Amino acid sequence: MIVLVEGASDAAAVRAGAVGRGISLSRIDIRPMGGVTNVRKALAAAYETTPEAQVIGLCDAGESAVVERALRERGQPVRDAGDLPAYGWFVCVRDLEEELIRALGPTRTLAVIDDLGLTTKLRTLLGQPQWAGRPLEEALHRFCGVASGRKELLAGALAVALTAGEEPEPLRLLLDWLGSGDWAMREEG
Repeated sequence: MIVLVEGASDAAAVRAGAVGRGISLSRIDIRPMGGVTNVRKALAAAYETTPEAQVIGLCDAGESAVVERALRERGQPVRDAGDLPAYGWFVCVRDLEEELIRALGPTRTLAVIDDLGLTTKLRTLLGQPQWAGRPLEEALHRFCGVASGRKELLAGALAVALTAGEEPEPLRLLLDWLGSGDWAMREEG
């Protein structure tokens, strides 16, 4: 099984979610694409290296058309974003970090940030005039991506903080697919 995700932060969240559910990653290859615009190349590489593999993934709603086109080019009769889950592709509204923050809520997200020792840095961001009066969730989302490596660190930690069943829908559906085991039988088939 190959799981294509946009970036390293998405990969960290998927890994953390899978481990949290007890899903073995021994036969699952989670591949960050370096952005969804690389999906055609990533699909081609996946099938070139492992022709029998099932390839699934996550994408953001704003870029789902890119995935739709790439899947159609590979012979999948995808009409629109509503068809993507049938092919193992799950769509985040804005991005996975926003989905994780929404699933946890601000209080639990702040606790994760505190556990990571990042509260002082968050306070610095929140003290900037452009964040005055804006929703905390927006600031938390921005905070995830303002420093190198932070997005990946926080995505994994936020996913770990969720319990089974609390995951945002796109991540939950992807983990359900991975946890079903049906794909392993098809690949061995």
